[in-house]
Amino acid sequence: MNYLEKLLQGAPVEWKALEEVLDYEQPTPFLVKSKEYSDEHETPVLTAGQSFILGYTNETDGIYQASKENPVIIFDDFTTSFHWVDFPFKVKSSAIKMLSSKANEHFKYIFYAMQYINYKPADHARQWISKYSKIKIPIPPLAVQKEIARILDAFTAITSELTSELTLRQKQYQHYRDQLLTFGDEVAWKTLGEVAIIGTGSHDTKDAIDDGDYIFYARGISPLRLNTYDFDEIAIITAGDGVGVGKVFHWAEGKYALHQRAYRIVPTSKISARYIYHYILANFYSYIQKASVSSSVTSLRKPMFLKFPVPIPPIEEQKRIAGILDKFHTLAHSLSEGFPKEIKLRQKQYEYYRDLLLGFDNLK
Repeated sequence: MNYLEKLLQGAPVEWKALEEVLDYEQPTPFLVKSKEYSDEHETPVLTAGQSFILGYTNETDGIYQASKENPVIIFDDFTTSFHWVDFPFKVKSSAIKMLSSKANEHFKYIFYAMQYINYKPADHARQWISKYSKIKIPIPPLAVQKEIARILDAFTAITSELTSELTLRQKQYQHYRDQLLTFGDEVAWKTLGEVAIIGTGSHDTKDAIDDGDYIFYARGISPLRLNTYDFDEIAIITAGDGVGVGKVFHWAEGKYALHQRAYRIVPTSKISARYIYHYILANFYSYIQKASVSSSVTSLRKPMFLKFPVPIPPIEEQKRIAGILDKFHTLAHSLSEGFPKEIKLRQKQYEYYRDLLLGFDNLK
């Protein structure tokens, strides 16, 4: 007997369509009029997508008065993504529907049951009325619904706390990075071309293989794999074009392969490699924006790297700065240690228990 069976203790489980347990409301009265968002304003403007909070508005009319006592689910009628909301808000898109409980069932349980639904829209059409609301979910006795929601709430709270702590650590890293990497005429300045070797690779994305022996840095955020390597060194890698140009940087150490439109920055003995890594993270994107003749930077060329100005404090000071920033960077960004790793583990734990507690179809 598994945990779910113990909870049920032989009680029957009904299956009801979502339209039987949820009401929906159109977003028209709650649409934001102005896109002039500011963190100084009070009311959040929401989307049901990954961004969730788009910004804050000072509009005072047409606010949806959600609260802890009267929560709501915002649902994207095209993508079927959704969020739990328990605070006042406005919405941006007319594609959002507000879903509320018909009061016969435990609302938070229904929210978690919706997360268990495996459904992807086959076309770009509105989904709620015609399809999604017809999907059936298991409805155990109310006491069981409450217990399942209580357990999953506990896991969600842990992840939320860790996410808040991660946000704090990221702000700390940015604060110390700005403090420690701000220099004037008190230090010497050189160009990146004077303290590093700049070059590109020779491979194309189509060369990648799933189980290659070596890491292959292409133009995307996530590295690929390849069976051959081009370099065996410490280097900073960034894409020469594509998504994230001038924003995404990889730290390479050891053998790796490189895309023909990705750049390697190999610090010489004149500079601390970790110091220049943090300095590039902090300043390179704003530099190329100023250097570009257009409003957006879509590609990088070698001269842009060669001319990038770099402050050169004494080598011991470089190492001290790098040591401090490394600690904060690990806490805020590392998937092998620090808060991102812990959040990932907790999310997997939550998904395990969600699937365990909502696996009523296994009891049929």
